[in-house]
Amino acid sequence: MSDTHPAMTASHERPAWSISGYLMLLLFVAILALTAWRTLAIASGEADSLPLGHVDGALPWFAVFTALRLLVLVGIASGFYMIQPNQAAAITLFGSYRGTDRNQGLRWVWPWMGKTKISVRANNLISERIKVNDLRGNPIEMAAQVVWRVLDTAQALYDVDDYKSFVTVQIEAAVRTIGSRYPYDDFAHAEVTLRGNHDQVGQELRTELIERLKLAGITVDECGFTHLAYAQEIAGAMLRRQQAEAVVAARKTLVEGAVGMVEMALEQLSAKNVVELDDERRAAMVSNLMVVLCGERDTQPVVNTGTLYQ
Repeated sequence: MSDTHPAMTASHERPAWSISGYLMLLLFVAILALTAWRTLAIASGEADSLPLGHVDGALPWFAVFTALRLLVLVGIASGFYMIQPNQAAAITLFGSYRGTDRNQGLRWVWPWMGKTKISVRANNLISERIKVNDLRGNPIEMAAQVVWRVLDTAQALYDVDDYKSFVTVQIEAAVRTIGSRYPYDDFAHAEVTLRGNHDQVGQELRTELIERLKLAGITVDECGFTHLAYAQEIAGAMLRRQQAEAVVAARKTLVEGAVGMVEMALEQLSAKNVVELDDERRAAMVSNLMVVLCGERDTQPVVNTGTLYQ
């Protein structure tokens, strides 16, 4: 017999019922003023309007009404809350989600309803440097900068335990995933690399993060890498490798250019009949031109005072 686990039901934000707190504040002040006036009336003995026309007989009724008014005042005061710009309040009733209030200013709901405030502002997070093996298995260090914000308050509060910790963990997981998907560098520029394709890799990181964070009702506005380098244990070897590859590539370009120049020189000499060269002198000229064009130091000309073949 296999165990079955019910799938988690995703929460979804919906508007909550609430009213302007300023109206309830006026009612609160009115009841408070009435209570104070009646208290002063009893204290001063002005009981013309009280039952039985006697102050002592009216005291029990006064106490009852005063207690009720105080209870109403406490209930009204318990229902007030304030919402700042780019802030929301999730309203619950005995643990059941009733909706989210995004109206700014002083608000009021029934005092027995819970209120949990949550920020929907943009948050900027720079992750810790983590070590990742790239596509070729080379250890590299990576860190990312992510701008995120809460899109669905119900999911952020009730579908994950701590949405801020959830964001931190998912950013690290996404960076590891993207880092292992591409090589750090490719000198031949034949494939997408982490170092050479920042925009493309950054966009893929954002897509990966949005997919991971949608469970918590969070979206990513912007992201990119703030640190990208070989790990310290191979940084020196990789630097020497990059330098060697750069030298080989430079030599290759230099030789290709020199061969083209030699071909052009020989063609123009033959076309203009400047000099007739046999195979031996042609080979010597090619050798001299290649030395001149590919040498790292300045060449010194040698003046031949004899014949061409001495």
